Amino acid sequence: MASREGFSDYFYAAPDGLKVHARIYGEANAGWPVVCLPGLTRNARDFHELALSLSSKAKTPRKVVAFDYRGRGQSDYDPDIGHYNVGVEAGDVLAGLAGLGIEEAAFIGTSRGGLIIHVLGALKPAVLKAIVLNDIGPVIEAEGLAHIRSYLERNPKPKTLSVAVEAQRRVHGAGFPALSDADWGRMVAAICRETDAGWVPDFDPALIDTLAGVDVSKPLPDLWPQFDALAAVPMLVLRGGNSKLLSATTLEAMQKRHPGMETITVEGQGHAPFLETGDLPEQVAGFLDRAERDVLPK
Repeated sequence: MASREGFSDYFYAAPDGLKVHARIYGEANAGWPVVCLPGLTRNARDFHELALSLSSKAKTPRKVVAFDYRGRGQSDYDPDIGHYNVGVEAGDVLAGLAGLGIEEAAFIGTSRGGLIIHVLGALKPAVLKAIVLNDIGPVIEAEGLAHIRSYLERNPKPKTLSVAVEAQRRVHGAGFPALSDADWGRMVAAICRETDAGWVPDFDPALIDTLAGVDVSKPLPDLWPQFDALAAVPMLVLRGGNSKLLSATTLEAMQKRHPGMETITVEGQGHAPFLETGDLPEQVAGFLDRAERDVLPK
């Protein structure tokens, strides 16, 4: 049963027994369900406003499942940080979907979530009915990853929410001039939790160690074969106009290899665009409706 916030909590066991959490919105809604996969250190709260829109305000209200990967949000931390990788996390997502009886869905992946979608395309391609990639593609720019690693390593613990908001604005403000005060506040509430020590990032600090061995002075391995395997799946790609992780050149190359792919450039935002801002909820909902309509029997 949904809470006053519009969702219910779902806890399940990953294949290795670790407890994993997800939020479920619009549980009784028909049509393709929507699975939301967050970024590296983010969690299900990132998708709250979008999920409310897709589950209760859209022309076709949909069931929405937003995951906390292991080590994030309400999921348990893993004592083995080697398990913090996209392969294990993709397996956790599939286990959660199996527990919910979801055999096919539309997927929305922000950053790392988009990488997991590429892995799902190899592990269980039939589950992917439509894909929304939020500022991620088969080529990750080393500059963008270096920026992410730099601010994660600083890992401050502001004492108050207002100080936490200002800290985020200092780090990301140049890339996100389009955001309002409310947007910044919503961001901090999504990615942090309040403790006796202050407002701390809501993820296992050991996640930062998984980036330590990445050599950002060289081009990173690409996922073009995995992307090409998704050519038959309806796809929408959003790119922040100021993104350092997904380049305009890569977006153009993606379009050539997936001619039916739709794209949106979100001006005034960097990596990764806030999916609840502007008309993005309506744009995403419209894409999902078109994709589902086009594959239904005529």
